[in-house]
Amino acid sequence: MKVLSSSMITFALLLIQLSGASGGKILVFPLDGSHWINMKVIIEELHAKGHEVTVVRASDSWYISEKSPLYTSVTVPSPGGFEQNYFEDFLSRQLEIRLQGRRASFWSKIWNRIQMERLVVGQFSQLHKGMSEVTIQMFEDENMMQSFHEAKYDVVLTDPGVGTGAMLARRLQVPLVFNVRWTIQGEAHFLIAPSPLSYIPFTATELTDKMTFPQRIRNVLSYTLGMYIMSLITEPYYKPVVKKYFGPDVDYSTFFLDADIWLMRNDFVFEFPRPTMPNIIYMGGFQCKPPKPLPADLEEFVQSSGDHGVVMMTLGTLVGKLPQDIAEEIAAAFAQLPQKVVWRYMGQRPANLGNNTLMVNWLPQKDLLGHPKTRVFVTHGGTNGCQEAIYHGVPVVGLPLFFDQPDNLSRIRAKGGAVIVDIAELDRHIFADALKTALYNSSYRENMQRLSRLNRDQPMKPLDQAVFWIEHVIRHKGARHLQTQSTKMSWFVYNSIDVIAALLAVVLLVTFSCISIVMLLWRIILVGRKVKHE
Repeated sequence: MKVLSSSMITFALLLIQLSGASGGKILVFPLDGSHWINMKVIIEELHAKGHEVTVVRASDSWYISEKSPLYTSVTVPSPGGFEQNYFEDFLSRQLEIRLQGRRASFWSKIWNRIQMERLVVGQFSQLHKGMSEVTIQMFEDENMMQSFHEAKYDVVLTDPGVGTGAMLARRLQVPLVFNVRWTIQGEAHFLIAPSPLSYIPFTATELTDKMTFPQRIRNVLSYTLGMYIMSLITEPYYKPVVKKYFGPDVDYSTFFLDADIWLMRNDFVFEFPRPTMPNIIYMGGFQCKPPKPLPADLEEFVQSSGDHGVVMMTLGTLVGKLPQDIAEEIAAAFAQLPQKVVWRYMGQRPANLGNNTLMVNWLPQKDLLGHPKTRVFVTHGGTNGCQEAIYHGVPVVGLPLFFDQPDNLSRIRAKGGAVIVDIAELDRHIFADALKTALYNSSYRENMQRLSRLNRDQPMKPLDQAVFWIEHVIRHKGARHLQTQSTKMSWFVYNSIDVIAALLAVVLLVTFSCISIVMLLWRIILVGRKVKHE
């Protein structure tokens, strides 16, 4: 027995040593808000795999806690531009401008659109200004940077929606992994992969991969203007930091493209087919999991719906309430339904709220979406909610509000799974019609269930794949073998403009030489004839 006990202790110690040896040291620079929810899912899995995780956060972090059992935090004593009240005021103001367009004239709608664009540009400029200041504060703190160097991190994991994480990785000379859909220079594919505008819709156009000629004109113009505006928002803040800490010879345009692996938060079930690159790893729906049982009181309410089922509505964590007149119209539409309704809403209770509607401050979105009685999901169109609706095969009624939400919902609509309602035009009749279409037209559920089957039919779970590739970078100290040279080329070289110009010059030279020789021979012949004649 003593021999057996001793062997078991030795075996246990070996296991502990092996698990410690396999764990890497990962430095994370996340983006706050809903992006942190995504990053936290990956951090949880990395922690469970035995990796040591350190998270860098700004002093005004909203979602990112300073204390956590999952990671050690490092707080930079500088605000990052994501302060809760300021951001909520921004969203409220943007919604207010959008609703001003209700039944407005054409020119008033144009003016409201300009106001909204100015507001968004101003907000994101403030965000990037704050993040550039966080970067400077961090780089100027010798003790902090020394501690980072001494820690000898294996990889930096960051969200390139802000530029700090990429600069930190370059400063530490550590391999870089992106948890990405959006970067400081736009949607990630447009920066790293070939993106023909003839069939790849630009952000915020709500177009599909099947465009008419006028739509292609609109797509090209949107791309040109959008990329220009994006450079105006980011370059004034990050470019001086790059120049100061990395030298004037560093090419800013390729500085943020240097990631070894791009973990893309979508896939081709959600996205339109398009060219990609070897170091892009798709992990659409990585945060999705099989549903857990609902709390007892909520389960009782759901079961009381009988065969009619349940409609679920939430506009995400950032929008807890709406203008009262809009809330009243939504409540009136819900009251017309035989289904039960679970509505996450934190505003004033609508006067005409139906007996079939349960209003809550919080709901278990993933678990309720996965419940067999859930018939329709009313959502603002955030990436997480759209992916979870696809995973569980639930039809969508979309109320897009901000940012990428209209584009997200338009992709589900193009695949036959969503009805979209413009909140500026919403009334009880329009909203009720949209709900009834999604509820009673069986094609919406059939299409979403087909997307769900496609999403689940993979050789490896998206989250496992994401962790595998992070560990791959750790094991091999990078993934440079997957990087293409295209990210280091200027547009002039990438599009072979120099080659075309050189070949054209040769053709012109040969043509000119041939013409010159012919003209010379012709003159010689003429002179010869003239002499002979004389």
